[in-house]
Amino acid sequence: MKVLVCGGAGYIASHMCKMLARAGHDVLVFDNLSTGHREAVQWGEFIEGDLLNPGDLEQTFSSHQIDAVMHFSAKSLVGESVEKPALYYRNNVTGTLNLLDAMMAHQCKIFIFSSTAAVFGNPSYTPIDEAHVTVPINPYGQTKLMVEHILKDYDHAYGLKNVSLRYFNAAGADNESDTGELHDPETHLIPNILLSLLVSGKSLCIFGEDYDTPDGTCVRDYIHVEDLCDAHMKALDYLDKGGNSDIFNLGNGNGFSVKEVIAAAEKITGQKITYTMEGRRVGDPPVLTASSEKARKILGWQPKHTDLNEIVASAWHWHQKQHQAQ
Repeated sequence: MKVLVCGGAGYIASHMCKMLARAGHDVLVFDNLSTGHREAVQWGEFIEGDLLNPGDLEQTFSSHQIDAVMHFSAKSLVGESVEKPALYYRNNVTGTLNLLDAMMAHQCKIFIFSSTAAVFGNPSYTPIDEAHVTVPINPYGQTKLMVEHILKDYDHAYGLKNVSLRYFNAAGADNESDTGELHDPETHLIPNILLSLLVSGKSLCIFGEDYDTPDGTCVRDYIHVEDLCDAHMKALDYLDKGGNSDIFNLGNGNGFSVKEVIAAAEKITGQKITYTMEGRRVGDPPVLTASSEKARKILGWQPKHTDLNEIVASAWHWHQKQHQAQ
């Protein structure tokens, strides 16, 4: 299939492009490089374009017979979404509507959407399944939920077959260290732990140690990026074979606390990790873990990289490679 990967120069999507190409698909990477990296585009043809410019999309769809779209292009910083909601609604909602309109105009009817656990807000129970109420507590989560609703209506009205995949905490890097996590600013725990060892003057701060968890720090569900991409591959196959539009939670089913992640990083790197402790951040629930039973049953998806040490080790190898290249 010819697959358009929007946001393909980013962290998760660059892994996706590699997996698609390895499976024999024809990959098109569409990215405005606002947060993605040109050097991450190693698989497929690169098209520099912006979802907020319908002309870029028309040119892309007119020039290529696209069979399916995977949509990773989103602003995704929770704090920034609170400060700049207009930016998030415009990019994440208007941009998606432009993309869907281009698909409809060119009879492209398979769409896979990167959603998020942020659609749930503060959970009333864990592990969180798809039946859990969706009450986002920030504009980022709100924009993702709005797109989920839009996709349901587009399926009903226009026959757009789609799957929304709600990620929990994406982590790790591919086992060949060809691509990995490279954000600016970096907000994710695992890379920040590792960068505190590699970058001079880089300090690590932990938020909250008084949660109702075994060691007082937040517990999160870390899912390896290659497992996320594997779920996309299975969703693509599912829709291509006539599957109904649906929504799936993606996590590895295990929760690890902040201190457990730090301990794993110390074991993998052989170095002592120092950090400062600050108060809780607003909106951080004590525990966020996923039930992925629905994805297992319907998509036949099974995460393969569930060991925390393996996840951290893959990220460490990637960051070491990046640091040595500088």
